[in-house]
Amino acid sequence: MWFKNVRVYKLSAPLSTDVAVWDQALAEFKFAPLSAQELVRSGFSFPLHPSIKHYSHINGQIIFFAVKRQEKILPAAVINEEMQPKLEALEQEKGRPLSKKEKQSLKEELQLSLLPRAFSRSSLTQGYYDPENQWLVINSSSASKAEDILALLRKALGSLPALPWLDTHKLNTHLQLWLQDKALPQGFSLGSEAELKAPDEEGAKVKFSNHLLSADEVQSHLQDKLVTSISLEQNDNLSLAIADDGAIKRIKFHDLITGQNEELGWEDLTARLDADLLLMTAALNNALLSISQQLTAAE
Repeated sequence: MWFKNVRVYKLSAPLSTDVAVWDQALAEFKFAPLSAQELVRSGFSFPLHPSIKHYSHINGQIIFFAVKRQEKILPAAVINEEMQPKLEALEQEKGRPLSKKEKQSLKEELQLSLLPRAFSRSSLTQGYYDPENQWLVINSSSASKAEDILALLRKALGSLPALPWLDTHKLNTHLQLWLQDKALPQGFSLGSEAELKAPDEEGAKVKFSNHLLSADEVQSHLQDKLVTSISLEQNDNLSLAIADDGAIKRIKFHDLITGQNEELGWEDLTARLDADLLLMTAALNNALLSISQQLTAAE
């Protein structure tokens, strides 16, 4: 339940905080296994634990949800191996090379024929709605995956006025300052990882890991490059990396946070998960709030 990467969205209008309303709405779009001819399918699943069969879960004011995605695995090498003899046979039959459109049609037909024999792979992505900050937080570093989850939520809830939580133009300016150890969010200090890229299309890139970011060899790159990612440390709370598109990656909660509930054990599964969720969301929201306030204060 400890999130590792997040995409955050700001809502312009509040959502219901009635967990019964959420549960009913999400159940209408619950996950069902793939049929033989389907390539991919997504639906809502149980966010807390498979044995706790509710499609939403409330912890304090925060509402948790989860989306399960199942997809068939069809490696390109397998498709190409199956396709080559069919392609050669058709070209011999027609007496000419197949057009690009004909090849694509053949490939699609072949994919459909292979689907019933393909293995399937499932993944679960959790998220939560925070009514106090009007945030939707998705446990994923992928913008496209997060947008797919937002689209499913929009279908279920009927309306979802959500936009990325940070103005990327302001963020880009602040990333340059943060690497210079200037105007950092409250409670944060520089980490030891950074990525920079020259602004032209084929610009040079440089990546630093486990490095003193204040060193001259790092700072000198600010003359001709833009910061695309930087790691930050927040006291005894957590560490993270923030990218220039607003994605938060490589979140690591401090042992002082993650170890607080060890004495509770796991006899009462719901109570233990609830306790961990409370710690996780408090720590993560504290960090997100500090970052967003820093950008807002600079307006």
